[in-house]
Amino acid sequence: MEGSSLYGPPGSGKSMLAEAFPSILPPLSETSSFEVAGLYQLANVKRGFHRKPPFRAPHHASSAVSLVGGGSRPHPGEISLAHHGVLFLDEMAEFPKRTLDMLRQPLENGKVTISRAASTVTYPARFIMLAAMNLCPCGYLGSPHAYCTCTPKQIQAYQNRISGPLLDRFDIFLPVGTVPLLEESGKINETSEQIRTRVTEARKRQYERYGAEVCNGTVPNEIFLQKNPLANSSSLMLRQWASKENFSSRAQMKILRLARTISDLQGSRELSEDALWQALQMKRNHLFGKRKVDAYATYDGRKSGVFAARPLV
Repeated sequence: MEGSSLYGPPGSGKSMLAEAFPSILPPLSETSSFEVAGLYQLANVKRGFHRKPPFRAPHHASSAVSLVGGGSRPHPGEISLAHHGVLFLDEMAEFPKRTLDMLRQPLENGKVTISRAASTVTYPARFIMLAAMNLCPCGYLGSPHAYCTCTPKQIQAYQNRISGPLLDRFDIFLPVGTVPLLEESGKINETSEQIRTRVTEARKRQYERYGAEVCNGTVPNEIFLQKNPLANSSSLMLRQWASKENFSSRAQMKILRLARTISDLQGSRELSEDALWQALQMKRNHLFGKRKVDAYATYDGRKSGVFAARPLV
């Protein structure tokens, strides 16, 4: 999995969910631990040798060099320090667009190459990217509890800060809504330890399937398609949805990889149609592409001077 985008109004728990994410990841293997330790040593950052996956959360004011790596004497950036772990971009739309677009190649290839006059260096950068953001500058677009005070032009400019090719590299788009603290739920939630056990078992299935320490998200396309044949009904479903939603070839492969991972987490040997349906729903909740803003802001008479832009789903 390359990345997930969490979007919703302020205070809905996006950052809290992202910060809790490493707790469900299995420990690193010895080889991966040495790789991570070597990168931290090159960057002169203290970490110590342990098997906990790294979690990096750079501020949105960070420079492109600190995020991707570089300098007169090239050193690893945040994406390399998150190797085999998680890179969390809080308030992603506040990052400079040029800096965000620099993540496109590392997300695709799992490495970053830095060229200087004296030398060329390649650092590994295979990480899970989590992004949290609001849908507009004021943050309340689509909120059931507050009015959005942004104009359609402001909302469009804010959404355009994130390019289409970068959005296309996300696997999951997850809307996060506010939940009353005192509201009781009859649902029994899993603990992080229980989820981590399921994730560990799912990864073991993937290692056995491909005969190497690779996951569904990183195995080459031809090997993935060979090891995970798709039923005719599932293939038809994917083609129909791809035509309806204008999914790119990359997006369709991501949907298949996500569906295979969901099946592994469910303990299924086959890529189930139910898992494919879930993957399609997670991908089609497109952050901006499917959430256009009405060109005409609607005036709310109860709050003088406030215009509430209406999202069209």
